[in-house]
Amino acid sequence: MTTEETTQNPVCPLSVGTPSDTTPYAHYARMDELLALQHPLSSARTEPGFIIMSQVKELLFKLLHIEFSTARDQLADDLVDDALWTLRRAARVQQVLLVSWETFSVMSPVEFAEFRGVLGSASGFQSAGYRRLEFLLGNKNPEMAAPHRNTAGYDAVVGQLYEPSLYDAALALLARRGLLTPDGSTDRDVTRPYRGGAEVEEAWRSVYQDPVGHRDLHLLAEALMDTAEQFARWRYTHLVTVQRMLGAKTGTGGTEGVAWLARISEHRFFPELWSVRSAL
Repeated sequence: MTTEETTQNPVCPLSVGTPSDTTPYAHYARMDELLALQHPLSSARTEPGFIIMSQVKELLFKLLHIEFSTARDQLADDLVDDALWTLRRAARVQQVLLVSWETFSVMSPVEFAEFRGVLGSASGFQSAGYRRLEFLLGNKNPEMAAPHRNTAGYDAVVGQLYEPSLYDAALALLARRGLLTPDGSTDRDVTRPYRGGAEVEEAWRSVYQDPVGHRDLHLLAEALMDTAEQFARWRYTHLVTVQRMLGAKTGTGGTEGVAWLARISEHRFFPELWSVRSAL
């Protein structure tokens, strides 16, 4: 075979390296390993579905982390159009994540009770993937890293505290466009939430009042609102699903259950994008 033929017809690495006991597709996506990760601890027929959908959610958390990190970095590089396209992809992932609650909501309280005992102290509250997402979007609280101490995910969770959030990148962009005074603080505690308040709200008001002159920023504001709204829907749906399955019982792992979820369902990412609507 000539060099030209080799260039035009490259050998796929998977075709060469695929083990004899699987297919290139299964080998590429590690499907055999993935499908072997479900180990129910009871005879309840609904437990496999609970495990699988819990794993699906974690995979979606990971994908969202990739997308939101990409969008943050694109904003930092003034690639607003690219960031908008990335957030468009992320919005579709969020829709899938929201729909995933439907598989839990059709489980009756009796069906859940059949295997709830085997969960022990396990709780979705312990999800390192979800905690990293909260920090990445700007809801930073160092105390929320505590449940992950002495786990394999602890360094990643704490590391997220020390990275700029997606909203940090958006506000820095507003400052570069002259709509916000630059945050020249060199001693800002990056483990705390982003800057906020009246000045930030006024910057977004300027964007909304001139959507033509600030076209890309206006589109960004609405894309961020899409992100925030989807998370608000996620939290509320989580609350309603738990209410339907557990009522007012204590949550798994000893958490407060519905009371805790009711409180956090009131939180909104990017608060100035919400409050500015009252000033328009």
